[in-house]
Amino acid sequence: MAEMPAETDVLRRLSEIHSDAMAAVARASTLEELDALRRDVIGKSGALLAVRRMIGGLDEAARRVVGAAVNDAYRDISEALTRREDEFLDSEPALALPLDVTLPGIAPRSGGLHPTLQMMYDLNDAFAALNFAVFAGPEISSELFEFDNMNFPPDHPARESMDTFWLHGAAGRQGADRLGLRPHLTGASVRYMQQHTPPFRFVYPGRVYRNESTDARHERAFFQYEMLLIDRDVPLTVSKFLVDTVLDTVFGHPVRTRMRTGFFPFVEPGFEIDMECQVCGGAGCRTCRGVGWLEIMPGGTPHPNVLRAGGLDPEEWTGVYVSVGLDRLVMMRYGIDDVRLIHSADLRFLAQFR
Repeated sequence: MAEMPAETDVLRRLSEIHSDAMAAVARASTLEELDALRRDVIGKSGALLAVRRMIGGLDEAARRVVGAAVNDAYRDISEALTRREDEFLDSEPALALPLDVTLPGIAPRSGGLHPTLQMMYDLNDAFAALNFAVFAGPEISSELFEFDNMNFPPDHPARESMDTFWLHGAAGRQGADRLGLRPHLTGASVRYMQQHTPPFRFVYPGRVYRNESTDARHERAFFQYEMLLIDRDVPLTVSKFLVDTVLDTVFGHPVRTRMRTGFFPFVEPGFEIDMECQVCGGAGCRTCRGVGWLEIMPGGTPHPNVLRAGGLDPEEWTGVYVSVGLDRLVMMRYGIDDVRLIHSADLRFLAQFR
């Protein structure tokens, strides 16, 4: 059985390490020597660690004394190494050279707006010219605003976790008490109706979240851009004017579109608008899945139940929704064939838009 070390022996060994290390720090003439000394004395395999391992063989009173001594030695040696290192750095030959103010400087790297944000600002400016206000709703919302107020049936699959990210603790709750990440922007329209007096027109851009698989056209977190116009007499053809405004602003030229009948719980009647793929010019590519068209805008007339949830009389007021998949417009504007690139934070990709 190994003999237990004596307290005096451990303290003597610690004193030797301390004095030798302090002397070695004073003798060091390069940063490389200091680095080697740091590893040999206070590193993970250094002499101080070996002393620390000996503490376990001492009695309780001795462990306290030796442990404090090891900590003091570690602090003294570390501070000495830092001071000596600062002396070397302060005496670098390059620091003694005169400053030549005629040398060309190093230009700072310029940044730029993310392409999605740039498009959002462009659209905000376009609709501000049409007297539209800009509204922002909360990203954490409730079942009340995202589904109940939007006329979604109680058994609609979008309410389940396969589409919506519900927050922890939402299970078993309903309505305003069931919180989650907003799966669409449309719920914000009722918030606006409840806070303002009609008639009104506004846009509300922002990020939304859906629990779905990602591919070249789908992401779990993406941007939408919605518009709503409420007045006493709003023909559905107004939506065509809004769509033309969006596309003319984004692309600077007329874009072929087609309108199809669509069903959404919050509109009646509803429609879907497809635009000709700007990546392939309608010839068919990965982005449009070979069909030459890309679905970008659902919309329609607000359902009477939605107007009632917003505190409006559907017999007096009507309007037009248009919802834009903002990321898909970015893909069309810049010829991007994979939406995942937009959200990748890859500086090589983003540097193209500075």
